Amino acid sequence: MDKYIQNIGVNARNASHKLSYVTTNQKNDFLEILAKAIKENQENIIKANSLDLLEANKGNFDEAFIDRMTLSQSNIESMCNGILQVKDLEDLIGKIINRKKRPSGIEVCQMRVPIGVVGMIYESRPNVTIDSASLAIKAGNAIILRGGSETINSNKYLGKLITEALIKSGLPEKAVQIIESTDRMLVDSLIKMDEFVDVIIPRGGKSLIQKITDSATIPVIKHLDGNCHIYVDEFADIDKAVSIVDNSKTQRLGTCNTLESLVVSSKIAEEFLPRIYEIFVQKNIEIRGCKRTKDIIGEIKLATDQDYFEEYLGPYISCIVVDSLEEAINHINKYSSKHTEAIITDNEANGLEFIRSIDSSSVMINASTRFADGFEYGLGAEIGISTDKIHARGPVGLEGLTSLKYIVFGQGEIRS
Repeated sequence: MDKYIQNIGVNARNASHKLSYVTTNQKNDFLEILAKAIKENQENIIKANSLDLLEANKGNFDEAFIDRMTLSQSNIESMCNGILQVKDLEDLIGKIINRKKRPSGIEVCQMRVPIGVVGMIYESRPNVTIDSASLAIKAGNAIILRGGSETINSNKYLGKLITEALIKSGLPEKAVQIIESTDRMLVDSLIKMDEFVDVIIPRGGKSLIQKITDSATIPVIKHLDGNCHIYVDEFADIDKAVSIVDNSKTQRLGTCNTLESLVVSSKIAEEFLPRIYEIFVQKNIEIRGCKRTKDIIGEIKLATDQDYFEEYLGPYISCIVVDSLEEAINHINKYSSKHTEAIITDNEANGLEFIRSIDSSSVMINASTRFADGFEYGLGAEIGISTDKIHARGPVGLEGLTSLKYIVFGQGEIRS
């Protein structure tokens, strides 16, 4: 194993032991100091980010990718707000739940504890550096961060601010470590460091996550692609449906909670589709639809089966017209990546059937899919949106970065 990455692992494990018993005040001090440092160093952060953008613009990156790696003044303000939201969250570590007295006389309960050491591998989004560090520390975990090579300057500078905040708050300096090398072989080593790392969380393209899932010898919390659907039901308010679909698709193209697949009831398709099509034309969104969609709105590209599986992260959307709620549910469950789906309807029974039947980490009624993130869910920030069903599902916030252990209280009882 590479000596560089091994030292990072050793330092993280040592830091995790110390973090398990630091006080809530110490953790909150760190978060407050970090938020202040980011606010005071906005210009330097943007300057470091501009170096990454300069290199990215020389490459073959699309607009959505550039958007994800850009740190603007508003992005930085959101990072600060996220940190302070995490600060204000209840500290779960040490909390005792499910206390029960057993016939033997012992009391059995569970205590919320840190996971230990988290390995985070992600592409393009430098804000993930701050979100992940904030949540990890509040949950009592050490974290190793390996961002994409395309944002190395941004991550190095943010890492410097994190380290300074750790030192000022009296927390272990190595509680948060940035892998500053862009050598991809280090990722192969990181995901096999069972001795030092307890869980790996990858965020990025499908190929990256699949590679890590296939190769890791450490448990992985997967953040797979976001092929998000909206079903416009026959009982939908058309104005509301147009507004929600427009926002879900066009507010930001390159996020995992962006709408990628539209499903429309045949009973309102002739009224709804021309209206949303007009908006999409104005905003340069290309519809790839079924034959019935094409018959209603005219010159569009016919969707292939692959289009219905696609996470475009760009100015494209698939569309299909269906005859029933059951058909819509079957279509979504077949093609969805299990991230976020929504129904637009004023029929309560249809809404409830939809949320019971759709097998995704977030299911919504009459709301934009863009709300599917930790900040909007009140988690302060998120370390990812898990499409797994075990341990953590949906936006992974503070609780998702903890575990439970059993605690037994006795007064001299012995087993007979």
